[in-house]
Amino acid sequence: MPVPRRFDRRPPERDQTRVNERIRIKQVRLIGADGEQMGIIDTEKALAKARELDLDLVEVAPNERPPVCRMLDYSKYKYEQEQKQKAARKHQQTVNVREIKLRPKIADHDYETKKGHVVRFLRKKDKVKVTIMFRGREQAHPERGRMLLDRLNSDLGELAIVEQPPLQEGRNMSMMLAPGKGVLAPSAD
Repeated sequence: MPVPRRFDRRPPERDQTRVNERIRIKQVRLIGADGEQMGIIDTEKALAKARELDLDLVEVAPNERPPVCRMLDYSKYKYEQEQKQKAARKHQQTVNVREIKLRPKIADHDYETKKGHVVRFLRKKDKVKVTIMFRGREQAHPERGRMLLDRLNSDLGELAIVEQPPLQEGRNMSMMLAPGKGVLAPSAD
């Protein structure tokens, strides 16, 4: 039996920019194709000038009084805007937050292993949330958890910056670490 599809009933997003005949106000402040100010002109005259030059009249600042319109090739303008957005997304860095969980009574070897994981995450330029989980009577000694987080911070040295100091939240104590100067500096490998 075929599975029914769920339809997105929202209308497709339409470009909200007013172009040519969609500009319904009487007068506009016109900017020419070369960027020169042409002053406040009736919309019909501005539209006629744009058509003479085989360009579009595009409203660039609709909230101004009177609105600012510019003569330009709208399809080319739209394409350039898409390319700029694409380039901005390409150079954008996503920050991952990794979490490491510890217990206050952790053995030395286990601590070293967890510290190695933290170092690996920081070298990949991820943020690390270090959480210490308290159980039962361990909750009576939050200073042991704080000492463990301070020890981890001092062991990491310049690899990490404390973005959020140790904070007790119920049964857990957590601290946020971000990559430090030791990671962000280019390595000489």
